[in-house]
Amino acid sequence: MPAVKESLRVGNRVLQVSNLDKIFYPSTGFTKGDVIDYYRTIAPVMVPHLKERAVTLKRYPDGVEHGFFYEKRCPPHRPGWIKTVVMTRKRDNKDIAYCSLNDQASLVWAANLASIELHASLARGRDVQRPTTVVFDLDPDPDLGVIGAGRAALWVKDELDSLGLESYVKTSGSKGVQLYVPLNSAVTYDDTGPFALAVARLVQEKRPDDIVTKQSKELRRGRVLIDWSQNNDHKTTVAVYSLRARERPTVSTPVTWDELRRAVRAEDASKITFLAPDVIKRVEKSGDLFDPVRTKRQKLPSVG
Repeated sequence: MPAVKESLRVGNRVLQVSNLDKIFYPSTGFTKGDVIDYYRTIAPVMVPHLKERAVTLKRYPDGVEHGFFYEKRCPPHRPGWIKTVVMTRKRDNKDIAYCSLNDQASLVWAANLASIELHASLARGRDVQRPTTVVFDLDPDPDLGVIGAGRAALWVKDELDSLGLESYVKTSGSKGVQLYVPLNSAVTYDDTGPFALAVARLVQEKRPDDIVTKQSKELRRGRVLIDWSQNNDHKTTVAVYSLRARERPTVSTPVTWDELRRAVRAEDASKITFLAPDVIKRVEKSGDLFDPVRTKRQKLPSVG
């Protein structure tokens, strides 16, 4: 059956979108049109975090209960106004032109490709070896869930506080929590990767029964992995405000440290679980809680 197409004006561009009634989240009835509407609405706060960065598209053509594929190379059929960021693939030294979603229309275009999830580089395209942040991905044993990840994030925050670094936190939109340290200064991944590992090990030394820093499944039972390895030029991390392909349309959502503490104290994951409509309301009320990650300048200290 041919795709049902219609025109959609986004800013000063007219996009062809298709199959808007197709169900992408069967448990809630959230459609492809709803996905597009979400990204169109969230664009004013999401695009600044994506602008000039390489973005990996995670596409679900038939919705979250069916197959998906990652698309690193920006599709050749893209409109001419979709910008790209070129990064060199390490295994074969080939250049890959990633999509760079620099405006609302670009974001809607990606959503129309069924890119439910968007994963972004930590560096901007003008210098792909210069990350603007350090990220810690708190990945819990499934039995610990997002509350276990949140508790670990608070421990990482304590270490960063002792180093004089401000940090910001968001849910992954799945089972984890991600902590960002804005730098926006002259560093490379050769600086940020070892720093993240050193901080992760400090937390592990203090809480060996709770924390692991290696990807071993055996070691991770009953613990939270502090995944420091995202601080690498060939990796992308789920973008702030990205939808996730879970049972419901959850979103990788910025939260305040107080919100996280309250949720951990109550052991109530619902306090830090947000669906697309919730996130729109939060932004309308509180603005972009993650904005300092884009703008705040900090120097990377040494860790003894």
